[in-house]
Amino acid sequence: MIPIPTKMAMTSGGAEGLTKLNAFDHALLAAGIGNINLIKVSSIVPPGIELIELPNIPGGSLTPMAYATITSDVPGEMIAAAVAAGFHKPDHYGVIMEYSGKCTAKEASKRVISMVEEAFVTRGIVLNDVKVTSTQHVVVKTGSVIAAAVLLY
Repeated sequence: MIPIPTKMAMTSGGAEGLTKLNAFDHALLAAGIGNINLIKVSSIVPPGIELIELPNIPGGSLTPMAYATITSDVPGEMIAAAVAAGFHKPDHYGVIMEYSGKCTAKEASKRVISMVEEAFVTRGIVLNDVKVTSTQHVVVKTGSVIAAAVLLY
């Protein structure tokens, strides 16, 4: 059986780079997840998850996370990414939603909160709490942002 994550950390970051890939790499580093292997997962919070600060994850680790990212090479463009995690009660699953776009962090945050609210209504469960992380970046030459809910064991 595959283990169920017991902890979750939320993080975000943005940065510039010489190329789109370098900008993305620098955004990962800014978010504290630049030296691990990201495994993108769909958006369910395991029951009983403990919210923690992002720990020092060993380099090269295969790490599941729900994340949103955007990269741009349009100088002056505002880009943002946000992730929201919604919680019902400690012994019940929750939902994570991700969004990135050409907007502010505040706009991206509002969008993911709305998406979490809809997900809970669709599932017929009560939303008791929402946690959000977001970031924005004004592109100088080539910029990137990422927001992530990192699932840990």
